[in-house]
Amino acid sequence: MWERIGAMVFKEVRQMARDPGMFVMMLMFPIIQLAIFGFAINSDPRHLPLAIESKDNSVYSRSIVSALRTTGYFDVAKVVTTYGEGDRLLSEGEVQFVLTVPADFSRDLVRGQRPQLLLTVDATDPASTGPAVAAVNEAIARALARDLAGPLTMRLQTPPPVDVVLHRSFNPEGITSHNTVPGLLAIILSMTMVALTAMSVTRETEQGTMENLLATPLRPIEVMIGKIVPYFAMGLVQVLVVLLAAAIVFEVPFVGSFGLLLAVTLLFTLVSLALGFTLSTLVDSQIMSMQLSMLYLLPSILLSGFAFPFRGMPVWAQWLAELLPPTHYIRLVRGVMLKGWDWQLALSETAVLVVMLLAFGTIAVRRYRDTVA
Repeated sequence: MWERIGAMVFKEVRQMARDPGMFVMMLMFPIIQLAIFGFAINSDPRHLPLAIESKDNSVYSRSIVSALRTTGYFDVAKVVTTYGEGDRLLSEGEVQFVLTVPADFSRDLVRGQRPQLLLTVDATDPASTGPAVAAVNEAIARALARDLAGPLTMRLQTPPPVDVVLHRSFNPEGITSHNTVPGLLAIILSMTMVALTAMSVTRETEQGTMENLLATPLRPIEVMIGKIVPYFAMGLVQVLVVLLAAAIVFEVPFVGSFGLLLAVTLLFTLVSLALGFTLSTLVDSQIMSMQLSMLYLLPSILLSGFAFPFRGMPVWAQWLAELLPPTHYIRLVRGVMLKGWDWQLALSETAVLVVMLLAFGTIAVRRYRDTVA
């Protein structure tokens, strides 16, 4: 019995050795997961961009800004000088916080009138801003404890000398589903369009039916379009289901243009289909196409900003995420639904997806022609 089992094991090992791609996949999965979870994922993001709108250039306001920097949570990215500029920076995603210091802040502080500081937060992703918001009061108290000396020491007594007013923009109640449900559109479409398209085309090649299709009057480009259209229709159904659930079940606000959301969704669907077709030309079995799709889907879920804060990742991981289509689509869908983006604000992210569509489409057509030739 043991000899027969040994012979069977030897046979399977030789069969695996004939497929070097199997060993590549075997090593790549743990390496990618170790790199992402060990180095890239961070649930406590630091160095978040902060804009300062200060009408009081006093020692107290400067000390507070310096104390916020020393927490490690904030990096002053902009100094706002005009009214409404801070809200624009928040809407466009250039900064995540805006600290507004009123004109009479230092005068009211010295008089013991508890002046207010307004901290406006981009709350579309509550998980990325929670620890930073919690550190604000402590940082301000530490700064004022150093500056309010001598006769002003009495201002440090309870209640605190400064009243910090927190305003959560775009998601006032900090509801997590308002952030995750729109992002699910990217993940669901990626899983369907990329993985199923790659497996469908590879199945035709593996079963030998692709040659039969090419023996018909159909041209290669017509075969490609015919394989893509059904999955494109499936993607539209999935989009409709998610949007209905977002509106009815989860009550996700929709403040932007539905036409714009539909347009960028169709664009992202085409990008995913082109990518799936490209992956199908790199392998010759359904198992390999599934494994190759997983190598794409795993970073897409973890690095795109869907599951973990994007700004919490190191720079190299952010650059890698910029190469993934879901990263740009998630920004678009959250921007349109939660922030009310128009065509002008969505232009940069849309342009990236258009470039990706042209690149993947060109590669898919050329690889497919070379494969069938």
